Amino acid sequence: MSETSNQTPSTTEKRETQDVLDQLMKPEVQESLTVLVENLPKLAEMVTILTKAYDLAQSVASDQVLIDDLKGGMNEFVKPITEKAKGVAAAAIEASDRAQAEHSTIGLFGLLKMLKDPQVQKTFRFVQAFLDVQAERQQQR
Repeated sequence: MSETSNQTPSTTEKRETQDVLDQLMKPEVQESLTVLVENLPKLAEMVTILTKAYDLAQSVASDQVLIDDLKGGMNEFVKPITEKAKGVAAAAIEASDRAQAEHSTIGLFGLLKMLKDPQVQKTFRFVQAFLDVQAERQQQR
C-alpha cells in the first residue's frame, strides 16, 4: 500500500466537501430536503407500486402464451369482418364488370320490375331511414 492512503484528505476532496456543505447551507436546499424527508413514506410507497406495475408489464410483455392468445382473439374478431369486406368488394367488382359488359337499355318496365326485387326494396327502406335520421339531426342543430 502507498503512504497516500493513510494521509489526510487532499485539497480537491476538501474543496468538494466544502462545496457540498455550502450547497446544504442554502435555505432553498434545506427546505427541499425537509419536504423530501417528510414525503419519504409516500415516495417509498409510490416506488413500490411502480415496481409492481413494471414487473407486471414485463411479465405480460414476455409471456408468449398470453401474446399468442391475444393474437388469436383478435384474429377471431377481425377474421369475419375481413371476410365480409372481401365478399362485398368481390361482389362490387363482379357487378361493375357485368354492368360494363351489358349494353342494353333499361326501360320503364324493366325499372318497375327491378323495384319489386326484395333487395332493391331493402335498399330503398335503408336509404329512406338514413335520410330521415339525417333530417332529424339537421333539425336538432
